[in-house]
Amino acid sequence: MVSSSSVLPKVVDDAADQATPRRAKWWYVTFHNVTAMVGAGVLSLPYAMAHLGWGPGAAALLASWGITLYTLWLLIQLHECVPGVRFDRLRDLGAHALGPRLGPWVVVPQQLIVQLGCDMVYMVTGGSCLQKFAESACPTCAPLHRSYWICIFGSSQFLLSQLPNLDAITAVSFLAAAMSLSYSTISWAACVARGPVSGVSYAYKGGTAADSTFRVFGALGQVAFAYAGHGVVLEIQATIPSTPTKPSRAPMWKGTVAAYLVTAACYFPVALVGYWAFDRDVGDNVLVALQRPPWLVAAANMMVVIHVLGSYQVYAMPIFETMETILITRFRVPQGWLLRLVARSAYVAFTLFIAVTFPFFGDLLGFFGGFGFTPTSYFLPCILWLKIKKPPRFSASWLANWGCIVVGVLLMLASTIGGLRSIIQDASTFQFYS
Repeated sequence: MVSSSSVLPKVVDDAADQATPRRAKWWYVTFHNVTAMVGAGVLSLPYAMAHLGWGPGAAALLASWGITLYTLWLLIQLHECVPGVRFDRLRDLGAHALGPRLGPWVVVPQQLIVQLGCDMVYMVTGGSCLQKFAESACPTCAPLHRSYWICIFGSSQFLLSQLPNLDAITAVSFLAAAMSLSYSTISWAACVARGPVSGVSYAYKGGTAADSTFRVFGALGQVAFAYAGHGVVLEIQATIPSTPTKPSRAPMWKGTVAAYLVTAACYFPVALVGYWAFDRDVGDNVLVALQRPPWLVAAANMMVVIHVLGSYQVYAMPIFETMETILITRFRVPQGWLLRLVARSAYVAFTLFIAVTFPFFGDLLGFFGGFGFTPTSYFLPCILWLKIKKPPRFSASWLANWGCIVVGVLLMLASTIGGLRSIIQDASTFQFYS
């Protein structure tokens, strides 16, 4: 099991963590990578396909799958790039490559953006799927606006946030991983059973050239959001034993490849079949678009709710730890239940406020996918590799890494702009009480 420090660097001394036994096997790596990567973002992939089209959409999914698998390989190789030293955290590797002053300032903010972005998106996802579950289970009940469902989902996080650490939510975390695989399979299988909508059309939506361009930009961000396991790969590798004759990179790579095959089995069917079934008018959450059979749709949506209940805490617990450490060590706040209650509730309230204010699932994925996930998944590993390994100019390694950097930076800029524009547009027409 990956410790709580695996998602966000700790502020306190990590010496105690060195005593943690390294006993993980390669299949543990597969489980952890699938848990970190296969999330609610898979539900928006048909929506991204609708803006990209068959050819460009499939190419974007395949290219992102290949590029992020390559950048994961880079991080796995860099884990023990110095003989006798294991860089168990991305911030440690960043400090080694970029210097003790610059490295943490480059790496840590990106990790914080990833954690905050995931928690905000999971608030929206949980509320939306809870709403769909209620509508499917009780179609005659009076409808309730999505913002209220987000608040209902968020109230559960106030309770779960009072659990002391990640070890206390182990059962929820395992259940969340199983749910992610289950609702991915249900999503595309239900689309196949349903068949395409009447009057199906896969042509691009109308509008100005600027509108079409920004929609493509936002769709690229949603694809980027789907590949989000890089922030914890070094921490996962840290759980594997390593010797000079049997380095950790071999089982780590084996488990990562297996995880990526599972990821492909989840992502590609959902993206392609969901777009095939609902054409260009598919919503930003394919489960919400499904109507029949009602019991299966309701079950799948509840699986998503259970998944994001655990995933929210997995990403939030390390932030809780850092917040409390800073308050105790720098501001001399007394340690105890009152600190935990106030600090953690304030964080949950903040993410809930953002989710209610901007309850646009697809747009949030596009924005955070570009602004937060693209650097850590697409080009930051390449920068670290070039700084540490220093491959000869114009060699295959040099060209491959600079190519990933250029693609990643362009993707970050495009998807951030597209997602932000969509959020602003939807916010201008959104009515909380409607």
